[in-house]
Amino acid sequence: MTQLMRGALASRMTFESRAMKIIQLTDTHLMPAGQLANRVDPEAQMRAAIDDILTRHADADLMVITGDLCNHGDAQAYDLLREILAPVPFPVRLMLGNHDDRPNFIAAFPEHPLDGNGYVQGWQDTDFGRLIFLDTHEAGVIGGIFGADRMEFLDEALQGAGPLPPTIFIHHPPMDDGIGHFRQISLHDEGRVMARLAAHPQGIRHIVFGHIHMPLAGTSPEGIAYSAGQACAHRFITEIDRPDPWWTTGHAHYRVIFLDGLGFRAFMAEAGQLPTVQAPICDGP
Repeated sequence: MTQLMRGALASRMTFESRAMKIIQLTDTHLMPAGQLANRVDPEAQMRAAIDDILTRHADADLMVITGDLCNHGDAQAYDLLREILAPVPFPVRLMLGNHDDRPNFIAAFPEHPLDGNGYVQGWQDTDFGRLIFLDTHEAGVIGGIFGADRMEFLDEALQGAGPLPPTIFIHHPPMDDGIGHFRQISLHDEGRVMARLAAHPQGIRHIVFGHIHMPLAGTSPEGIAYSAGQACAHRFITEIDRPDPWWTTGHAHYRVIFLDGLGFRAFMAEAGQLPTVQAPICDGP
């Protein structure tokens, strides 16, 4: 596709399609009710986030939780997750991280889409390109795994993605994030996912991930934009080079992602903020 054709498609999207609003939550790390994770109550954090989302963004089109749904993959924690999500009025796409348990997840959410090999993977076609959801969970491994059987799914998802660049959702970052603590526990795939994405003729709109428990935005050496939201539960003090950083707490976070004629935009949102002074309307110049 030429740059002119891509520009024409973007222009048509601007006038013919309204924005798609996606809520990203990540690393909720739920425990059975009343139990803490790293001295933080993940249930209270997630309930605060969901309350804020329902108050401010009930018009969203989709929620994506990008992995580490539960801290130990307990059946009771997945039951709690289902209960917390019950009031959400729009579709929810759940993804697995290294802390999850695939059999317990599937037992709790039997209606959730799986690929032909039983991985929690799928795609959704939208006016702004295909959304592709990848499963990097492997039992007993902190980093992510994405072997040949999962690559078959990614190949199929990309081949049928159409003329617009797809958006990728994944738990483990498939690129080197440069963070000391995660040097040995990112995606163990020898760069295959990024190579496949970089080879996609229509390009990749954005890679959205979790896992690192801190916000990050960047561009890969291949020129693909990526970002992570802040963890909803416990998160790291931003000590980028330390292999042993400190956990900390704070307000629950989520992101509001827009796909529209402006492209891809992601806004960090924080539950529990207190207003101080209202800003005036600025008419310019």
